[in-house]
Amino acid sequence: LLNNSETRFANSDMVGKVWLLNVFASWCGPCLDEHPIIVNFARSNTVPVLGFNYKDRPQAAAQWLDRHGDPYSQVVLDIDGRIGLDYGVYGVPETFLIDREGFIRYKKIGPLTQLDVSEDILPLIEELSR
Repeated sequence: LLNNSETRFANSDMVGKVWLLNVFASWCGPCLDEHPIIVNFARSNTVPVLGFNYKDRPQAAAQWLDRHGDPYSQVVLDIDGRIGLDYGVYGVPETFLIDREGFIRYKKIGPLTQLDVSEDILPLIEELSR
């Protein structure tokens, strides 16, 4: 994890929760474009929002989040891109909605838009939270 290199993240930590995973990097221009949408979504406290820092340096990621705001409850580091392979990450940005059992129920490749949130993510969260 970005703020605690001693701690490891495991999908099992999130079992029983619906959550959003946002793949980003400090070097990614479109990530900056979508970042205000992620920040606003995280402020709503609808579901936990985890960051997935992809092929980036931890110091660069920390500085980027300090500069632009840190909406994430945790930030997973994937310096060499190996963890991303498990999720089918092709690049940045990508966003996943994961259900209580750990299954990916929604995947957006490219910058998230407010329309994605209102028309796809929020209705799916409502359905998965029943």
